[in-house]
Amino acid sequence: MRRPGSEETILGPAPGEPNPPACTPWTELYGHGVYRFLLSRQWVILTLVALVLIPTMIELGFWQFHRHERRVAQNALIADSVAAKPVPVEELTSPGHTVPRSDYWRPATATGTFDTAHEVVVRRRTNSDDRVGVHVLTPMVLRDGRVVLVNRGWVPAAADQHSFPPVPPAPRGEVTITGRLKADETTGASGIKDLKGLPDRQVMLIDSEQQSQLIGREVLGGYLEQIAPEPAGNTPEQIPEPDHDSIGAHMAYAVQWWLFAAGVPVGWVILVRRERRDRMAAASAGTPAEPERDAEAIKATPSR
Repeated sequence: MRRPGSEETILGPAPGEPNPPACTPWTELYGHGVYRFLLSRQWVILTLVALVLIPTMIELGFWQFHRHERRVAQNALIADSVAAKPVPVEELTSPGHTVPRSDYWRPATATGTFDTAHEVVVRRRTNSDDRVGVHVLTPMVLRDGRVVLVNRGWVPAAADQHSFPPVPPAPRGEVTITGRLKADETTGASGIKDLKGLPDRQVMLIDSEQQSQLIGREVLGGYLEQIAPEPAGNTPEQIPEPDHDSIGAHMAYAVQWWLFAAGVPVGWVILVRRERRDRMAAASAGTPAEPERDAEAIKATPSR
């Protein structure tokens, strides 16, 4: 459109047409895709890492939660077992019997005579003070001729690993003892390797079948941890009652992992918004003012 009496040409809409929207750095940035930076290599990698971290952290949280549940269930089992009334050991186990988990730590009584000739020590065991020593495992011959293994407790190991340590003698004659029933030990359950070629009367694991072969008698499955009567001079040191009060920090770890999982998308959004803001600020600072450029274009346009 030409202004009357003027050589200048006015750029603008035709009559009846709406005015075009003002051109700003933000609209130019949106026109070119304000979030196109998300397609860059570093942002694609960052997004993929976030997508992997979220389910991984959720799974780790559930792993800790299930450990918490197992610990609570075990504490309840121990508490119920140790509080149960003692019964004769013959009612809970027999030769070749695998002690079920439901019978772990059940109090049981045994009446018989200790067979000290076949007594062995179990290596690399700790006491309540975490001192390394041995457990004294003494067979008890029951009235019916069968045998039950009795873990009488902990004593220090000999200075020479090849020597049999000094062990307080077991009571003579027929005695009645009370103990907590435990299952035979295995490498898979205990993590202790059953080493071969050990010195005489030394073993790594408490195994009723292994001891049955050495003794030449039928041995009841599992063994008893003696808790009564107490030995003279408190030696061997009896094994303390298993802990069933603490539950550990597994639940706290589970919540921590889930909070981390929730924080990943929040952190990703914050980073995206910060990147968008920085790019818009850079575009604004690097773009000349629009009115000045339009005035220059008007002056440079020849009249018709």
